Amino acid sequence: MSPELTKQVGGKAAPTHKPPTLHWGDKHSINGKGSGSPLMMPAHHLTTHGCIVGMTGSGKTGLVFIAVEEALRNRVPVLMIDVKGDLPNLLLSFPDLSPHHLVPWVEGTKAPGDQRSADELALAIAHERKEALASWGIGDAELQAFHAGRNVRLITPGSTAGEGLHVLSALERPSKRWQTDPEAAQAGLTATISLMLRLVGRDADPARSREHVYLSLCAERRLRAGQHADLAALIANRESPPFEQVGALDVNKFLSGKERALIAAALNSLLASPSFSTWREGASLELDTWLTPDPTNLDPIGLVPKTPAVIVSVAHLDDEERTLVLGVLLEELLTWVRSLPGSRGLRALVLFDEVYGFLPPHPNNPPTKRPIVQLMKQARAFGVGVLIATQNPMDLDYRALSNAGVWALGTLQTDADRERVIEGLASGDRKADQVLDNTVQQLAKRWFVMRDLHAGSTPLLLQPRYAMTYMRGPMTRRELMRATGGIG
Repeated sequence: MSPELTKQVGGKAAPTHKPPTLHWGDKHSINGKGSGSPLMMPAHHLTTHGCIVGMTGSGKTGLVFIAVEEALRNRVPVLMIDVKGDLPNLLLSFPDLSPHHLVPWVEGTKAPGDQRSADELALAIAHERKEALASWGIGDAELQAFHAGRNVRLITPGSTAGEGLHVLSALERPSKRWQTDPEAAQAGLTATISLMLRLVGRDADPARSREHVYLSLCAERRLRAGQHADLAALIANRESPPFEQVGALDVNKFLSGKERALIAAALNSLLASPSFSTWREGASLELDTWLTPDPTNLDPIGLVPKTPAVIVSVAHLDDEERTLVLGVLLEELLTWVRSLPGSRGLRALVLFDEVYGFLPPHPNNPPTKRPIVQLMKQARAFGVGVLIATQNPMDLDYRALSNAGVWALGTLQTDADRERVIEGLASGDRKADQVLDNTVQQLAKRWFVMRDLHAGSTPLLLQPRYAMTYMRGPMTRRELMRATGGIG
């Protein structure tokens, strides 16, 4: 366990481990010379972030799971943002290779015309998995250790399929951070009020919007006093604001009674909406509690706290809802990262699977873009790595991704995609760049060109290992409930 993680376990001494290394698979020379050897990447290489690019069927999702599994095997907490619905498969990491674990999950994976029963299909898949994992030195002992050592948590904002998320928690729930870290508390409040104003169609800019300034002042006054600042309380401030001036202006000149009545009516409609009630239930947006191991929840094998693996799945939401919720989540994440002490090791890994649309080039500026850019620029100093994956490299802001030190390029769909990625990785050596381009063009499925700037500028071929997780694809709402122990 790294020194940073030892500190998270209530200050108790923990077993000393060698520096974390990530076994993503086997490496091969890009020129085809020599046989493969294990790729053992030091975990701290991901503090300069990474990008995995590949079209559907390239093996990108498999490599994403391997990155997550290796981080958790090295007791590095992971926060996963799931847009496509694949990452909840981490719940299907079983303690051994017995086929009975697979029986409830194989029906939806049958090929057309497959007449085998669920038991027969599970037996065949279990046999295939056993052989594939054995070729990478993984058996029941390794699966049991992995299963016992991680604590998977599925959060589904706006849905009861997993654990709910109170998206307005920074506003509606008093937090001790107002006494211990008021700057962080204020940043969380600012992002939450921006979300709330976007939901009611108002200007959400913290510096420009008078509604934002007014509501922030009302809420902060209550929260600093340890009181609730829920929507009902803010609506009640319409007729009697808790202060007489905003800056140098009388409150009625800054925001008239009529304007306050309009914003109160909009907030009341939001409060009364039955569909919005699920957005105000569940976990609070406090990332320090999400990513800190619980000292009371011990791994029965290693006798140390289980490593948090938090999946925030927004696959069930529409595009606008995803952008708004993830904007608030990422702002809170950025606030938490900035509150950490410096670190050279990998303290936590943040994975964003399918970032397409959330980090677009200029001039597009969704709420998710600013915090992602800032994380790519600043999180390294605090020991937090960001790993981004996408099928669509054409719609990425490469100025932000220029901060990525680890790249894995799989099969790409179009020449334009390939040219865009190669342009971002160009070394300036014409011959070397041509070899890189030719290699990417000829990649087979489940092969990647990898460049780790920490290990030198020469790219290599990566053959990912087989995933320990049973990757059966996106799950329905009922299946998610079943996987998390619900009634599904």
